[in-house]
Amino acid sequence: MLEIIGYILAIVVGLSIGIIGAGGSILALPILVYLFGVEASETAPAYSLFIVAACSIVGVYMKNKQGLINFKLVWSFGIPTVIAIFITRYFIIPIIPDEVFSIGQFIVTKRLLVMSLFAVLMIFASFYMMRQRVSNETIKINSVLNFGGGILTGFLSGFVGSGGGFMIVPALIKIGNLGVKAAVATSMGIIAINTTVGFAASVSHVEVDWMLLIIFSGLAVIGIFIGNSLSKKVNADHLKKGFGWFILITGIFILINELILKQ
Repeated sequence: MLEIIGYILAIVVGLSIGIIGAGGSILALPILVYLFGVEASETAPAYSLFIVAACSIVGVYMKNKQGLINFKLVWSFGIPTVIAIFITRYFIIPIIPDEVFSIGQFIVTKRLLVMSLFAVLMIFASFYMMRQRVSNETIKINSVLNFGGGILTGFLSGFVGSGGGFMIVPALIKIGNLGVKAAVATSMGIIAINTTVGFAASVSHVEVDWMLLIIFSGLAVIGIFIGNSLSKKVNADHLKKGFGWFILITGIFILINELILKQ
């Protein structure tokens, strides 16, 4: 029963990417961990990278046909992101011990570290999505900020198995001087690259259930097509605000579950 619910929610993963260009990994990781029972510290983040990569590649094809992708920013922001995500997934994640440290009787495990950081990122991302402030001022594109933002995004994305769309979209709007639609489309190009590299760097460290990944990704891609169609008809700001509340609640649930209920 839980797996059936998980596969239904796989379509929602694609919907979120198709409509707002973010949120795929925010949904995919908890679904994989709590509904499919996938190991949380290494395997679920790797699976999440594959699923988001498949969705983003399809999304790039559709958004490019609409002429919305800024490929200059894809490379200037994407290259440092890819470098950081590869280093994180290939070198850093495998050497983190299962028990990171302890404070008295409280043990910080690798799973707790990954899931808690993921939840904190979700909570921060929710506030970005709910703010809905659009600035009309012209901001000069700063290559140093792009590079630094790419490195930070890549590290965090690699650590928690996220495409980073919820970080990349606001960054592209702020330091890339893009409108919302162009930022969403451009973020898909960056996410497609960094999640593909991230999964490739992870595959030697995890046992892959290809059947689960293919079915889940296929359903998510269906959601992408539906979401892309809906994005032309619905109010994106209202959807962003609603989705922001959803990921805020989900992030708080994950923190409570990992810090209290599982202790």
